Formats: sequence, structure tokens, C-alpha cells
Amino acid sequence: MSEKLKVLFLCTGNSCRSQMAEGWARALRGDLIEAYSAGIETHGLNPHAVKVMDEAGVDISAHRSRNVSELMDVPFDYVVTVCGHANENCPIFPGRAKVVHAGFDDPPKLAQQARSEKEALDCYRRVRDEIRAFIETLPKSLENKG
Repeated sequence: MSEKLKVLFLCTGNSCRSQMAEGWARALRGDLIEAYSAGIETHGLNPHAVKVMDEAGVDISAHRSRNVSELMDVPFDYVVTVCGHANENCPIFPGRAKVVHAGFDDPPKLAQQARSEKEALDCYRRVRDEIRAFIETLPKSLENKG
């Protein structure tokens, strides 16, 4: 069997979308992908992201918010930017890393207009499920874009 693809999921603060993507990739594609996540900045792990992922059976509570500079020595095959800001500000990675953009809405921003905790969590759930659907297409969809 060939070596696992090294994939970095990158967003602005590594608090929510990239964390969910890493969690889904480990849970659903761990046999094919060695998943990492990081941010252009670090904002800490979002507790709502942890909660909705746990509801779906994926524990990301032990993750921590990492700055992309901590991972510059990892020979990534793909860097997947999951928000526009990260896509526009993606650093140059040494080696062969291909940058692919797969944008998702920002759950905290969506939840700002929520009138209840349930409504706020529903914003996170929607994005969680969209990220899961994307992860289920990997690695084939990356190879098609890369």
C-alpha cells in the first residue's frame, strides 16, 4: 500500500472549520489521509465546534489551535484552504504541496444572528455536515483539482 497523503486544512484561526475538517478526515479517511489543521492565526478551539462534532461521533476535544508556522517542515501533499482569508493569505509551502480551496461559511459569523443556543448550534451543524460531505470525496477530489 502506498503512503498516506499528508493533507493540511488551513483557515484563519484554526478554531472551527479546519478543526472539523481534520476531525472528519481522521475519522472517515484515516486509512488514506494523514490529516493536520492549522490557522494563519490561532484563536483557540471553538467549544461549539467540539460539541457538534461530538454529536456526530467525532471527538476533537484534544485538538489545539496551531499556527501554520508550526507545520512548515511537514512535507504536505495538499493544503486545503477552508476559508477565503486563508486562501488569500496562504503561505508558500516548501516542496510539492498543492493548494486547493474548498470554502465553507464561518459558523461563528452565521451564529451571530441566532436567537437561541439551538439556532446557533444549527449553524455549526450545517457547516459540519457540509465539511463531512467534502471530506467523503477525498482524496479523489483533491487529485482532480491538483
